[in-house]
Amino acid sequence: MWWRELSKNTGRLLRGAAAVAFAGLLSFGAGGCGFHPLYGPTASGARLDDVMKAVEVTTIPSRPGQRLRNELIFGTTGGGGGLPPVYRLDVALRETTRNTLVTNQGLPTGQVVQLDAEYRLVRIKDNAVVYKGYGTAEASYDLVGATGLAGSTYGDTRAAIDAENRAARSLADTVKTQLAAYLSHAA
Repeated sequence: MWWRELSKNTGRLLRGAAAVAFAGLLSFGAGGCGFHPLYGPTASGARLDDVMKAVEVTTIPSRPGQRLRNELIFGTTGGGGGLPPVYRLDVALRETTRNTLVTNQGLPTGQVVQLDAEYRLVRIKDNAVVYKGYGTAEASYDLVGATGLAGSTYGDTRAAIDAENRAARSLADTVKTQLAAYLSHAA
């Protein structure tokens, strides 16, 4: 019957396509395409963890800046001590807050904290800027004061601080990943 012949041809076609796809995958992997694990050895053969530990993070003004700096230090050293600095990370941080939904009375019911960071990685021995980058992160929170509850100032303040902390943690992860990608090829 015709469907048996169609089934045989379809099976042959699928096996042929699978063989071509497998051969392409093998050639892609063996072709030196330049992909390598991010946390494998760097171009110089040093461990990326050790190279990251040699990044000194300078002071960042403001409370979210301090939180970002702490997160970056923890992210680059893993919580342990750093190595003698080879690089210096200078970060310029900007914080903005915008309202989300607004009630009929014109009061916001929530806000979004946005942290934008421009940073430079400076090689200390010759004070040369070797990498520049940008990162951004947002975190939202609800405002209890918009509902008219008494004593909501503390709750709103605490929610804003928590949102800043979440945004700083997210931004630190972004910056750390960008630095790791650069240092894995350059160091």
